[in-house]
Amino acid sequence: MARRVFSGIQPTGAIHIGNYLGAVRNWARLQDQIDSYFCIVDYHAVTIPYDPREMPTRVFEAAVDLLASGIDPQKCTFFIQSYVPEHTELCWIFNSFAPLGALERMTQFKEKRDQFRESVNAGLFTYPVLQAADILLYKADLVPVGEDQLQHLELCRDIARRFNYRFGAAFPEPEAELTPAARIMALNDPTRKMSKSIPGSYVNLSDSDDAIRRAIRTAVTDVGPRGAEMSSGVANLFTLLAAFSAPETMARFRNEYDAGTLRYVDLKNQLAEDLVRAIAPIRARREELMAHPERVWQIMDAGAERARAIAVQTMAEVREKMGLRRGGR
Repeated sequence: MARRVFSGIQPTGAIHIGNYLGAVRNWARLQDQIDSYFCIVDYHAVTIPYDPREMPTRVFEAAVDLLASGIDPQKCTFFIQSYVPEHTELCWIFNSFAPLGALERMTQFKEKRDQFRESVNAGLFTYPVLQAADILLYKADLVPVGEDQLQHLELCRDIARRFNYRFGAAFPEPEAELTPAARIMALNDPTRKMSKSIPGSYVNLSDSDDAIRRAIRTAVTDVGPRGAEMSSGVANLFTLLAAFSAPETMARFRNEYDAGTLRYVDLKNQLAEDLVRAIAPIRARREELMAHPERVWQIMDAGAERARAIAVQTMAEVREKMGLRRGGR
């Protein structure tokens, strides 16, 4: 039986439906079942170029969206990574246990290196080591991840094994819980993952009803059902329909597709209206939180205080095992 879960999300500003289905909705479920630590990982966000004037807003909006989406600070520990300095201290120690070859093989590093050729840095290279520190600082033994993060989690497990072998048992080897939701693709380019870096590819949880309808109605499809394999654009819409619509609605549209009678305009209209209904209460809670920023920051401060209580204990144990106690005390 898992004892504690950890998961983090980068502060990209307002959260889109891909983030919601890929992580946030699952967090809301987990907080009712297990001791949960959920984190806005702003240290990870500084590994690529960004405007420091925008970072506080991005962090705040991420916090607001997560709270509006059902993350309950009474049921979990919800905090901002940079408020707990032990994350970076443990990361530095773990750098001495992370094999260089394993880091060089990381697929996400290769992708980011190609994307940010002019600004690739050591932080980007050791990003998975900081992830390992994030997880193991709280001795989490369960990590909800997508398949694209399994390589990073295996490195985390390897670092835990190496530390435990050298200095004695201190860390669990966390297991993956694959996120049940399918990967959500860009609405305007379904060969790519939905992302804030692709304009027109996403629907934000803060979007108006009209903006939601417009985004869905302009989503890429194909010329129409022809009995062949479903195109990636249409498959993406069906994935969203399965997530936000009633099962009988999903079944009806799937039957129409299989029969070759489906009109994509009907599919899009249905999905748009179901999305509007699903997002409306989240947006209402978001607007209430946005109107009281001091309340949001108080929640994040309290979460960081709880998180740091655990982090300090872990680092005291790590220093003890490594012989890093001051003056032999």
